[in-house]
Order: sequence, then C-alpha cells, then structure tokens
Amino acid sequence: MELSEAREIIREVDEAMAGLFVRRMEAVRAVADYKRARGLPIEDREQEARVIAGRGALVEDPELREFYVRFLREAIELSKRWQQRLIAGLQVAYCGVEGAFAQIAAGRIFPEGSLCPFPSFEAAYASVEAGDCDVAVLPIENSYAGEVGQVLDLMLSGSLYVNGVYDLSISQNLLGLPGARLEDVRTVLSHPQALSQCRGYLQRRGLTARSAPNTAMAAREVAELGDPSLAAIASRETAQLYGLALLDHDIHESSANTTRFAVFARAESRPAEKREGGAFLLLFTVKDEAGGLAKAINIISAYGFNLRVLRSRPMKHLPWHYYFYAEAEGDDGSENGRRMLSALRGACPMVKVAGRYTAADNALQGGETI
Repeated sequence: MELSEAREIIREVDEAMAGLFVRRMEAVRAVADYKRARGLPIEDREQEARVIAGRGALVEDPELREFYVRFLREAIELSKRWQQRLIAGLQVAYCGVEGAFAQIAAGRIFPEGSLCPFPSFEAAYASVEAGDCDVAVLPIENSYAGEVGQVLDLMLSGSLYVNGVYDLSISQNLLGLPGARLEDVRTVLSHPQALSQCRGYLQRRGLTARSAPNTAMAAREVAELGDPSLAAIASRETAQLYGLALLDHDIHESSANTTRFAVFARAESRPAEKREGGAFLLLFTVKDEAGGLAKAINIISAYGFNLRVLRSRPMKHLPWHYYFYAEAEGDDGSENGRRMLSALRGACPMVKVAGRYTAADNALQGGETI
C-alpha cells in the first residue's frame, strides 16, 4: 500500500469517526440526564469493566487489542468528563452546615454537584420533592447507634426514591477552644447519633451530653460561645473550619464506626442489567393478628429473598401501630420479585418499594477517614 493511499484511508476513517464520536457523546448526554434525574453518581466501575471486557474482545489481534482497550479507556474518561460538565449544576441537599458528616458524604458521592445545606432532614427531603434540589443525601443508619428513625419515616410518608446507599467510615473527635485542656471540659455538644456513638467515653469522663442539630453546628456553637468548658464531637475537617483544637480523637465506641447514607431522588432507577450485590428497600405493615409478621417474612423467604435488615418503627398518627423497614437481597423487578410483591400485597395492608441499591463498591472513597 502506498503512503498516500494509507493516509487517504486514515482520513476517511477519521471523518467517519468524527460523526460516530458526536453520536456517542449525544448518547452520553442521555445517560447524564438519566443519572441527574435519579441521583446516580457519574462513575460506575462495574459498567466500565463490562464495557472494556466485552468490547475489547471484538479485536482479535492481541497487539491491536491492547491499544484498543487503551482507546476504550480514554473514550470512557472523555464520557465521564462530558457528564461532569453536563451535571455540574446538580443541586445536592443535605442536613447541616459546612463540615457536617452529611456534607462530606454528599461531596464524595457527587463531587461535581453544588451542595445545599438545610436545617433538618425534613427540609432537605422537601427541597427535592418541591424541585428546588435534584437529590438529597441523608443518613439512614449507623453501625453502632442504629437506624436514623426520622429519615426512615420520611421514606414511608414521602414520594422520593432511594437510588443508592453508601457507607462512610466515621471517626468521632472531641473538639474544643484553642488552648483549652481536656480536663477543662464539662459539657459536650453534638448530634444525638454522635453522642450515642461516644456514650461510653462520655460516661467514663463524667461529661454532660447536650444535643445539637448536627455535629458541625455543635462545633460552630462551641467556637462562638468561647467557653473552655464546652466541647463538641465532630470531624477533623470541622475543627479546621471553625478554628477549634483537637482535644481527643477516635472517641467512638466501635472501631468500625460507619454511617450509611441514602441518595433520594424524584425519579426511580431500575438497573438495565442484573448486578451482583443488588438489594431493594421494602416498607410494609401487617394485619393486627397472631402471626401477621411471620406471614410476611415467610412470603419473602418463600420466593428466595434473604432479608439483610428488618426493623419496626411506630406509626406517627396511629398509637401502638408499627410499620416495618426491610432490606432484601435480589431483584424486585424479576419475575420472582413481582410474584413475591403480589403475594405480600395480598397479605399486608400496605407495601411500598422505597428504592434499590448495589452493595458492591458502595464505600465512599477520597480524603482521610473522618
């Protein structure tokens, strides 16, 4: 083949690739729109691995395959950058002020988004329902202190869907005024969950616990009051934000202190393909009769679904009545899942699928352990 002929072929291919590139990026725009509406993160390592493994095999020549895989990786990176630009205006609601654990979690899940603080779980949730924000990142459980009941109640009464659950490893620290000594502290401020996680530490030192709306607001109050007998339980980042000193570190009782955060969005997400580690969230009530709960559990297990979590919560407007929150492994959209839900609805007064998530790769990365 002559040099001129080879260059002409390259030119023709480049022209064809330019059109294909535009077509591909328009499809990426649709992917970005889907993710934005459902509060899904841009990076999806499981999908990337499938693309590279499947499409890389299309090239038979081993030497060329190596370069084609590199080409695919570059194309995926460009696609993610394009999505980041398209989703740059994503409004992410969280409860607290700058430095709160929820703000840190929201920033790691959506590094391209604009973070919007709200004074309560209810206000953050409502902002998404009203369309003022696109998604809300709210805590649903701590590995030591248990569930965050207010958020589970919102899951029951609200209209939003959970499209992801992420684990954030948390280190609780005692923060005080610069120059204050640990022995000066008499009262400790923090969110009730953080106080619960550090209950043993507070009791051993004879410290009085006082509730605050969240950990960051507790730190800000300590900084503003200027009282050396006051301290806050919060993250290291919060100490830097409000000019506080680290009086003691890692004061939580559990060495594996982790909080799970859920992403709430107006649109429901159903993965196009079955994924390992998939789970769905169920809320249901049972008939007020002997064996009512056992009947519901037996239906779920009879169709092969394993319950990871099962908790009861009081109904706010019906004294001594309860609803149940469950997380079940598997795909509720499968034929088996649809049959299970149909049977469950026949036995329970209320059944709601609140969302779904993939357990694999849901640990939040980036930055120090907080």
